[in-house]
Amino acid sequence: MGAGNAVSEADFRGPLDVTRAATVVLDAQDRIIGVSRSAETLLGYPQDELVGKPLEDFLPVREGAAAAEHSAPTAAEEAAPAAPAAPASGAVWDGGPTPSGREIRLARRRDGHELPVATVICELPGDGGAARVLVATELEGLRLWESRLALMQGLATQSPVGLAIYGNDLRLTWCNSAYEREIGRPFDDFRGMRADELYSSGRFITEGFPDTLDAVLHHVLDTGQPIVDLHFRGQPPSEPGSEHLWSCSYYRLQDADGQVLGVCEDAFDITDRYEAQRRLALLVEAGRRIGAVLDVTVTAEEVATVAVGDFADTVTVDLAQEVLEGETLGAGGLAAATLLRIASRSAGAHGPGGPPQSRQPFPVDYPPGSPQRRSLSSGGLVRAEDTLVVPLRAGGGALGLITFRRAPSATFDGGEVALADELANRTAVCIDNARRFARERTASLALQRQLLPQHLPQQSAVDVAYRFLPTDDETGVGGDWFDVVPLSGTRVGLVVGDVVGHGLQAAATMGRLRTTVRALAQLDLSPDELLARLDRLVGQAAEEQWDAVGASAAPPEDDATGATCLYAVYDPVSRRCTMARAGHLPPAIVYPGGRLAFPNLPAGPPLGLGGLPFESLEIELPVGTSMALFTDGLVEARDRDIDLGMEILGRVLSEGGDCLEETCDRALAELLPDGTTADDTALLLVRTRQLGSAQVADWELPAEPVAVGRARELATGQLEKWGLAELAFATELVVSELVTNAVRHAGGPLHLRLIRDRTLVCEVADTGHTSPHLRHSAEDDEGGRGLFIVAQLVQRWGTRYTKSGKTIWTELAFPSGG
Repeated sequence: MGAGNAVSEADFRGPLDVTRAATVVLDAQDRIIGVSRSAETLLGYPQDELVGKPLEDFLPVREGAAAAEHSAPTAAEEAAPAAPAAPASGAVWDGGPTPSGREIRLARRRDGHELPVATVICELPGDGGAARVLVATELEGLRLWESRLALMQGLATQSPVGLAIYGNDLRLTWCNSAYEREIGRPFDDFRGMRADELYSSGRFITEGFPDTLDAVLHHVLDTGQPIVDLHFRGQPPSEPGSEHLWSCSYYRLQDADGQVLGVCEDAFDITDRYEAQRRLALLVEAGRRIGAVLDVTVTAEEVATVAVGDFADTVTVDLAQEVLEGETLGAGGLAAATLLRIASRSAGAHGPGGPPQSRQPFPVDYPPGSPQRRSLSSGGLVRAEDTLVVPLRAGGGALGLITFRRAPSATFDGGEVALADELANRTAVCIDNARRFARERTASLALQRQLLPQHLPQQSAVDVAYRFLPTDDETGVGGDWFDVVPLSGTRVGLVVGDVVGHGLQAAATMGRLRTTVRALAQLDLSPDELLARLDRLVGQAAEEQWDAVGASAAPPEDDATGATCLYAVYDPVSRRCTMARAGHLPPAIVYPGGRLAFPNLPAGPPLGLGGLPFESLEIELPVGTSMALFTDGLVEARDRDIDLGMEILGRVLSEGGDCLEETCDRALAELLPDGTTADDTALLLVRTRQLGSAQVADWELPAEPVAVGRARELATGQLEKWGLAELAFATELVVSELVTNAVRHAGGPLHLRLIRDRTLVCEVADTGHTSPHLRHSAEDDEGGRGLFIVAQLVQRWGTRYTKSGKTIWTELAFPSGG
């Protein structure tokens, strides 16, 4: 009987009923003496070809099993569906032989096919020629019918779903065993009662439908429209005082002619499932709210808010003072600690969802014998009448207590105790995470402050202002940094960078990268070459970590990989600025007059990724040009994309006045109005200067021996003009040595340049690419002492390489008061 098909009378008689099955009449020697039309159809032979033939020619018994149904199946039988279990004891049979007398045979059809069939043989009384009757049907059809019969029997006696049939007068006419158990009385005791009489105190809670059972039954009976999954809340007669929840469905019953017979009710008790869903919903809400912010106090308040109302009437959270300070408890544990009331929530004061009653922590002391004192003593959960105390534990240590209270006589059952324990566990983990975060953030901020520039060095190339804001977000301190690096020839290096990630590791990585950039900058490398070397160092560090853990382990995470950096070098003599970037945002440049530009600087890959080269861009910056180097925390926000942020920054810089400090403050006020940021924010703002002819003198010399004397004369004459005659002797020695080395070991033309800045800078440039080396000469060496003498006379000296060669530079300190 398929779903939706009408049930015929034959469905209840079964496939082996003689009115439906193939019937064969046999004589005493099992020869066929008569067949039904169903038998002709089953075997495919007409009657005249069957009568007089032995039964074994058409329906042989399987060998070796005495035709028992449980013998090994043939290949043809294996194709048939698996047989269901035999009907349960007490099932109604169709009037023929019982299943135990059934045989399985293979019907040999006229078309050559073999068909598994079930047969039953009945002996006939009397002495006539007909000795017995064989009834046969296809095995597959029989087994399908038996499964349907078992289904009906199961619904009546074994199903956990309560089934009831109400007649057209809406009085109970039949029910199954589950419904009978729910009522708690024999069926005969409540036969003929109305539904509202059986469940007088219940009501439907599904919106959009009548409240009472009788009204729902009337609606289905009148309209014929089924109703599915209505939720009915009430007290089962078998358990007075205990409220349950059922999922109910109703549909009208009709016979084959469409005559209405009544209404069927399916009811399944979903009380346990509802309670489980309610508890799961509470846990989901707790998971959504608790721990959303890495703050100990907020976390305690959230668990109090979530639990009040649906779970408890009052919730309090008490934590050890050390937890609030980001520390761990001492040797005495929680029992010896000072406990502070962090959150208190009562449904009676503000109603569910209202604010906690306590926000300012205060000390609490539990009286002897109280559930809290007993929990502190035992270290475990304590359930006492209407109070439930659960310790907050994480990482093997105690953090505090959470107390749930209900109205008097409202106790906590086992499932609710498990729920409270789960809430406490989640809360404890989140509180411990917040405590660890606070401790790490404090350490990260301290480390970050130490690693960032405490005071910017004095230099003459640019005016400088800067701002740095560590993140206030729960992700922790980031790895943004900036730096100003004085370089040879009065040039200056400007750096901003951003390390991937947050926390102590990011701050330490930032310090490592900043130190590396400063060291590479002292080599006077071009910006693209500096970033290329930095990229290789980062990649090499990642490879070394990989080698350390082995190829089979997970790849180690290095915060330096993926870091971004922008490096620019400005020369106040030539007013040229050369810059390159590794995945970082380009600088914002405001020229005198207010024109804004974001230079088309090739982005380059972030550090440590490799694969692509870095490219430099060289531009000229007029005196008074403002340039801002910044990290993405300044211009990017959750509610603002980065392009809009850069537009706002450009407008602020274009409207800026003479004071760089005021411009920095205005930029932060416009872009970070509340003073907080989800990421570290670094802003380095500079305004270019120029060293004019009054401070710079340069000459071109031939690469010949006579150039040495000429260089001395030019240098001493320039020092006299600057009033620095006291430096003439040292300068002559320096110039003489540097020019002599250039004539001997390099090619011309040579360039001599003196710069009067904070020190006296002396530079000799040539076309060679070999760098001089400082060494100690032996007593019998005729040369090699010149550069050693130069190093003793000057403050600093070094070599920088250019496209056309190299430059040897020195710096001499001015005389006292010079």
